Amino acid sequence: MITPHPQEGSFRLFKFRNIQVSVHWSWLIVAWFQIQRTQASREYLNPVWAAYEYLALFGIVLLHEFGHSLATRQVGGRSDNIILWPFGGIAYVQAPPRPGAHLWSIAAGPLVNVALIPVFWILSWWSEHYTESYELQMLLHSIYRINWVLLIFNVLPIYPLDGGQILQALLWYRLGYARALLIASGVGIAGTLALGIWVFSSFHSIYLPLMLLFLLINAWSSFQRARQLLTQGPPQDS
Repeated sequence: MITPHPQEGSFRLFKFRNIQVSVHWSWLIVAWFQIQRTQASREYLNPVWAAYEYLALFGIVLLHEFGHSLATRQVGGRSDNIILWPFGGIAYVQAPPRPGAHLWSIAAGPLVNVALIPVFWILSWWSEHYTESYELQMLLHSIYRINWVLLIFNVLPIYPLDGGQILQALLWYRLGYARALLIASGVGIAGTLALGIWVFSSFHSIYLPLMLLFLLINAWSSFQRARQLLTQGPPQDS
């Protein structure tokens, strides 16, 4: 995946289990615009609720990335940095070059979202039955939906999303690393283009097209890398 170095243009927030969490400066700019947009679409009476919703979004993203990092360490890999930026979060992981290790380190992220579903459902139900605050009810309902959207989006078989990397890890067992990467990134290119057609015809947002462009660039880069590995021979296919 084409990603910036974790410390380039980022500010350190905190450390947990020796994993440095940072935020990229561009996140702060996009956050301001997205909070304004959320306020307009949700019609919160106080804009601070829109800020809470945006922070909750990235709180879920951060838990997701910690799932990747801690799972990578479980299989003997390394993960020391997580960075938050406008398109989500990036856990810088180095899993051992085995399909099983790679599969667990990737699958652990979406599994965090799965574990959060009952938590947010209970909170949403509680707010609906035991609070009279319209803003709190709307906030907790939105967080519940956000977690579902993040889960579904991440498991799409579009490389380099988690679903695409899970596909690669599964193919790796039978086809080797390079061929698996070639197929997964090829599916990712096709999937991104198909998703792009739907987004452009259904949404009027600059944010989603930019995210799709990022995915397309990464999928194409991985596709080219896989082709290079295949022409160099089988050493990487173990």
